[in-house]
Amino acid sequence: MLRNLLQGACLVSILAVTLSACDNNAERIEVLSGPTMGSTYTIKYVKNASTPAADAVGVEVQNILDEVDRQMSTYRLDSDIARFNQSPANTCMKMPQPVLELAQYGDDLSRASDGAFDLTLSPLLDLWGFGPQARGKQVPSAADIAQAQQRVGYQHVRVEGDQLCKDADVKVEFNSIAAGYTVDRVSERFTQLNIDSYMIEITGELIAKGRKPDGSPWRIALEQPLADGQQVIQRILDIDGYGINTSGDYRNYFEEEGVRFSHTLDPQVGAPISHRLASVTVIDPSTLHADGLGTLLLVLGPERGLAFAEKHGVAAFFVTRDGDGFATQVSSEFSRIFPEGGH
Repeated sequence: MLRNLLQGACLVSILAVTLSACDNNAERIEVLSGPTMGSTYTIKYVKNASTPAADAVGVEVQNILDEVDRQMSTYRLDSDIARFNQSPANTCMKMPQPVLELAQYGDDLSRASDGAFDLTLSPLLDLWGFGPQARGKQVPSAADIAQAQQRVGYQHVRVEGDQLCKDADVKVEFNSIAAGYTVDRVSERFTQLNIDSYMIEITGELIAKGRKPDGSPWRIALEQPLADGQQVIQRILDIDGYGINTSGDYRNYFEEEGVRFSHTLDPQVGAPISHRLASVTVIDPSTLHADGLGTLLLVLGPERGLAFAEKHGVAAFFVTRDGDGFATQVSSEFSRIFPEGGH
């Protein structure tokens, strides 16, 4: 199964509400859940007389999850992207349209951030112990890092028509954007099925639209980490029509000689990020965009990340280490969508 390297990093807590209905025609919340991408998914949607039965909706969701797995998993050797990764340098291979779309979006993010985002990090992720071919988490030697970096570089991958091409022996992995893409796919399918009120969460990425049967909005809580490893609710947001990603450096990591090494790597140095930014939440109408931008901003760090968010109009909520505690900061676009004091 495709595993999301950000799994467990999400700081967004779903504020769940369980409702009962007096009869089968009354609106009520249906819940679907199960394993996917090395983690889980949870979907809540409002069922009424015009929506399909829950089992039929579940089949639709599973079909999308299976398709994404067949196309994008780096944990199965027969997926489309795995076959591309096994091919030698100077190869072009016909790919499904979703694979091409994600590859192009990854390239767009890489170029916009001067390489802070990179879909070809597999050798470095494996080397540090966070990839599918990892042999245990450990700090590698400078020579090993330099060697792995020779097989990394977004500039070696390009989309040509219906083909994905590479001019070097690099591997592409979509772990930083596949879950967000999948959330959007399920959301689009729900619209086609006349399901217009729902919250879809897949491995921590989520989107919410519409209202619950009692007229209240879907709500999520942004959590701030505490020094003891616990979290406290910082903001509660009413969400309608937005996708959300939270990327953090303190859920998936290892420590060696008192130093924390995060699963989020800076492609330009070939090592885990080492700045003060603990987490960043991005809110965007596209969960795919929120997913990719969350990783990008986390790599950039507090100062460069905020500057990028302001330049590109990204709604972002930053949590930065400040001495023994944490401080928060938001971008202008975040403040516009969620004014302080409101939802």
